[in-house]
Amino acid sequence: MKRRSLHVEPHGLLEIARHYVRELIYGANDGIITTFAVVAGVAGGGLSLSVVLILGAANLFADGLSMAAGNYLSIRSHESVLQTQDLPEEEASPLRHAGATFVAFVVAGAVPLTPYMIPIVPFDRLTSSLVLTYLAMFAVGASRALIADVQWWKAGLEMFGLGVIVSALAYGSGAIVASVVGRA
Repeated sequence: MKRRSLHVEPHGLLEIARHYVRELIYGANDGIITTFAVVAGVAGGGLSLSVVLILGAANLFADGLSMAAGNYLSIRSHESVLQTQDLPEEEASPLRHAGATFVAFVVAGAVPLTPYMIPIVPFDRLTSSLVLTYLAMFAVGASRALIADVQWWKAGLEMFGLGVIVSALAYGSGAIVASVVGRA
């Protein structure tokens, strides 16, 4: 006997964006924040440009894949519980949700690394990364207004505010660890 399903396959860009909004926001937010945390931590620790790029790229792909796998397993686990309770299926395509998480993570997470990928720059890379990170955070938050009934500036400021807190903590933690390690 086939299990009942509440899943409705989205069609059209707006429906697809609404269907995957959790993955898009979650992936983009985590991609931007964790990549900037790597950048800020390495910069706070006074390490080289190559270290920023190596750790940043490793973070982009490893953490992106980890989040995608986590999202996939989370949906599969939730669906297993629903099946055990004889409740209808809610999500038929966990692999697509995992893919959306990964793509959002990598695309948004590349933003903080951008100033470090330009060979010769006439500006401070960390400051440029910070500005791009904050702009990206605001833009991702504000973009929710395109598919949901939220005020764009409030949604943008919400994500921006969280980004400010996390980036400050990331930079500070790098500086603290560098000072402790420097004394050892």
